[in-house]
Amino acid sequence: MQNLYTQTTSLDQRARVEFALSEVLMMEHAAMGMERIIRERFPHNSTILIVCGPGNNGADGRILARLLEGDYTVFVKHESHQRYDVIVDALFGSGLARSLDSLTQELINTLNKTDAFKIACDVPTGLYANGALDTHVFKADVTVAMGALKLGMFSDAAKEVVGEIHVCDLGISRVRYEVPSPWQLLDLSDLQLPNRTHTSTHKGSYGHLSLICGEKIGASVIAGSAALRFGSGLVSLITCENIVIPHELMQSHSLPSTTTAITLGMGLGTEFCDEELQKLLDNTHPLVLDADIFAHPLFATLLDRHRTVITPHPKEFAQVLRLTGIADIDVTTLQNDRFTYAQRFCSAFPNTVLVLKGANVIIGSNDRFYINPHGTVALAKGGSGDVLSGLIGALLAQGYMPLDAAIHASLAHTLGAQKFTKNNYALTPFDLIESITTL
Repeated sequence: MQNLYTQTTSLDQRARVEFALSEVLMMEHAAMGMERIIRERFPHNSTILIVCGPGNNGADGRILARLLEGDYTVFVKHESHQRYDVIVDALFGSGLARSLDSLTQELINTLNKTDAFKIACDVPTGLYANGALDTHVFKADVTVAMGALKLGMFSDAAKEVVGEIHVCDLGISRVRYEVPSPWQLLDLSDLQLPNRTHTSTHKGSYGHLSLICGEKIGASVIAGSAALRFGSGLVSLITCENIVIPHELMQSHSLPSTTTAITLGMGLGTEFCDEELQKLLDNTHPLVLDADIFAHPLFATLLDRHRTVITPHPKEFAQVLRLTGIADIDVTTLQNDRFTYAQRFCSAFPNTVLVLKGANVIIGSNDRFYINPHGTVALAKGGSGDVLSGLIGALLAQGYMPLDAAIHASLAHTLGAQKFTKNNYALTPFDLIESITTL
């Protein structure tokens, strides 16, 4: 895991006070970080445009020009008819706190249309600290974060503009420069699979997940299949009537006494009346809540229950925020400030783990937050969310704590999609489940 920060001004100040690093020295190292990337990727005599702004970000760019001059053909102003191999955006960085003026927007538009490899210094110009985008944003192939990773780089919208992200130190290692942060970026190496290490066990040793199966049976079948393939010893679909389901999944009309976790909401519809659902939930088993349950009258009563994980997509989360009285906003407003609304929800319901789905998944619990940036466009397919709910439910059934279940299931979910080798538009839920089995 890596720390994420809403701002690094305080870290710079701490580096100056505690480690006697001058501002000039830190800017020299910032420029050297960009220089290394350029020298590694482009031969001498390549043509480089460095577009500099008025502040420290611009100073980083001007120092970079000095470091490259002689080996490269370097320009530090925009020449509209010149051909460039590399364009470096050193306009505003993470200090941008106002809308871009029309001249800057026009410049950004021109730079984006230029056929060159694009590098952003600190963050792309037009990307704000909360992850929202200006109407015009520099679209980088590589973003070089100065000193530490910025939280705003990992909004859903930012994924379109940041490209590869690298961190360069400012004359001191990240271990010394950084301080603990409530926001963490998940690495794929953080994934812990539910491997079976004990030999004297049986199916009951690995839990029993019960999925309340509603009108859209396929959603529960997908989630149940994912849970069974992710280690749950037993998986039952709770149905009102007998239905045809895969032979490896069990079926029951009441909650099995051996149940260790419950998943509810996928394709629920109106299959169960309120009294039936209340009876099925009259226990202390850990819960995964998804989809239709977010609009159900019972939902609000479940949020103070211990060991609960909710997995809304943005439209569903906006509905949750309205239902709980936290905020009455539309999806666009939510997506422009995902981090803030995730924090507000988790503060209001500290016993519930939030998994806010999106291009970059936010996982929150009380005052701790994690971002999974490893998702791919292949997951933009009906049923992908049902797989995730099944994976989380499987880990809860096996005894994982809710936050751990959410983290490791989410990582397995995204890594499984990454490992899919066919065209990204072709991924189905069962392809995803099969891919996860080979992690």
